[in-house]
Amino acid sequence: MKGTNVRRQVGSTQSLAPQARTATANGASVDLGGYLSAMVVLLVGVITDGTHTPKLQESDDNSSFADVAAADLEGTFANLASSTQQIVGYKGKKRFVRPVVTVAGATTGGIYGAAMLRGGAQQEPAS
Repeated sequence: MKGTNVRRQVGSTQSLAPQARTATANGASVDLGGYLSAMVVLLVGVITDGTHTPKLQESDDNSSFADVAAADLEGTFANLASSTQQIVGYKGKKRFVRPVVTVAGATTGGIYGAAMLRGGAQQEPAS
């Protein structure tokens, strides 16, 4: 919208710190309270071996997480590949989400991280 401060409409947070990974990693959960949507951004450096399969999980209570149904995603995840960014939207109704990357067959693994962007703030912060 013209005249709207976009930075006040979008919140961002790091969920998986960028680092070398050889094992499955659960990202930190992100509270979507006060936002209408979200998306996960996977930033990938070098994948040297193994299969690194991302997905998004959701929860009502920030304790019990389940995989997000395909109908609640905008876009699809693919196995991580070197120097390839992935962005997938979330349009579900749960309060908490987190990215998860399942790793199989990795010795040296790969370097990557994930950020979550929350969109459609229902109330703008004071400044």
